[in-house]
Order: sequence, then C-alpha cells, then structure tokens
Amino acid sequence: MIAVIDYGLGNLRSVVRGFERIGAQAQPCANADQLAGFDRAVLPGVGAFGDGMALLRIAGWDQALRDFVHAGKPLLGICLGMQLLLSHSTETDAPDPEPGLALIPGRVLAFDNPVGPQGEALKVPHMGWNTISCSPEQKHPLLDGVGADHHVYFVHGYYAACAEPSDVLATCDYGQPFAAVVGRNNVVATQFHPEKSQRVGLGMLERFAGWTP
Repeated sequence: MIAVIDYGLGNLRSVVRGFERIGAQAQPCANADQLAGFDRAVLPGVGAFGDGMALLRIAGWDQALRDFVHAGKPLLGICLGMQLLLSHSTETDAPDPEPGLALIPGRVLAFDNPVGPQGEALKVPHMGWNTISCSPEQKHPLLDGVGADHHVYFVHGYYAACAEPSDVLATCDYGQPFAAVVGRNNVVATQFHPEKSQRVGLGMLERFAGWTP
C-alpha cells in the first residue's frame, strides 16, 4: 500500500486517482505515526516551502519521513514535495535559508528573470507542458522509456539545485537548465506533476509502484 502524505498542502485526490488508474493501491495518510505501516510513500505539495516545512514539523512528519527513508522504503516527492526533500530553501524572507528535510543535499532557488531562446522574458511561475532530458549517466527505473518528445506538466516558481550532480536524474530548460527529476538511493522526486502528465506521468507512477531500490 502506498501512503500519500496528508500534511495540509497538495491535491491528494489527484495523486490517489493517478495510482488508481494504473491499478495500484494508494490512500491518504494523515497520521505520521502510521507511516511505518506502508510499503512506500508519496510526498506531494503545492504552495510555499516555509509553510510546508512548518506543517511537516507540527505533525511530526519530518522525523517520520526520515525514519521511513532510513528504513529503505521508497519515497516519491512531487513538486513542492520534491523541494522539501532538499537541505534548505531561499524562498522565505528570513535572513537565513529555511531548513528542509535534507534527504537530498541541495537548496531551492528562485527563477531569476528567465529568458527564452528568442530573448523573450519568460513568465514565472513556469506553468504548462515542457520536455525533460534524462541523464545518460544516472539512469533510473522511473524514467524508463521517457524520451525527448515526451511532455510533462509543470507549475512552479522555484527549482532544486542539487549539491551533487549525480543526484540529478533529468533536467528541463526554462531560460536555464534546472533539475526536473532528482534521486538518491530509495528517494526519487519530480518537479513536475506526474499525476497530471497523462500517459507519460502515469507510466512513472506505475514504475514507482513496482520499484524496488
């Protein structure tokens, strides 16, 4: 059974429905103490990094997720859920970076006036369909069969900058290259929404449901 973490941010139902469409069992989990009873988990999310981390801490999800990962169980982060996996974020106005879960070393940065290939100013947040480029060196089962002509759906104004290049599994270009998929050991995450990315995204959810790190 797949736990979809219910911490107050994110469209849980669309993620659960995505797994249902590929025949996998998933359900929202609102109690951090129950997480250990699941086989794998998804950390979704939309909104602000600081709000997300505050909600995770209040309900004890921060330690529960670290324990889950340290137990070797697969964890998938989606959109804000991906960013929360990193060490810290510069999204807040605080003088010091906001600490994250630190399951993948790196920081979350804002797009800085991105410019398109014709010199045009690109809107932030990055919203809509775009292609990704999979790393030829860092292959991952989640990305099996994903090609340069496949589109996925993004909605974000910040992006993950991994400390280790080997943690970047795929990139996207929006005025600059940025990490679209990251992963380390039994943790993998997408900046885009696989549950909203039609056949390509549902294939990723299916492969995550069967993934044994």
